[in-house]
Amino acid sequence: MRLHHVQLACPRGGEAEARRYWTDGLGLTEVHKPADLAGRGGAWFRAYDGSGGVTAEVHVGVEEPFTPARRAHPALLLDDVVALAETADRLAGLGFEVDWTERHTFPGHQRCHTRDGHGNRVELLAPIGADAP
Repeated sequence: MRLHHVQLACPRGGEAEARRYWTDGLGLTEVHKPADLAGRGGAWFRAYDGSGGVTAEVHVGVEEPFTPARRAHPALLLDDVVALAETADRLAGLGFEVDWTERHTFPGHQRCHTRDGHGNRVELLAPIGADAP
């Protein structure tokens, strides 16, 4: 079994802010939604490895009434702590919340928690030590 995607929500009209977080901030690529689903709004994003394989997929769907996921969250694994720091800096530079409070609380990893432009929690982590690639 593998995870195909995770879904987060945004308010109606929130797609541009979702694009700013997922593409500008995290570097994912927006992909077209299937025609049968496109009319619902929202946006889909993918991350690819060096050979073009999909490594992560996030669907941002319109939800009314909208309530951000404040505790539940996806966790995205970055290659190393340098990539983690660079990504966190890029997000902070774009005005997104980045919290390093729990940086050393997940064994074998460093991590931070961020909030997308709608307040949804997203964890970013990278292996350290023996777990590093």
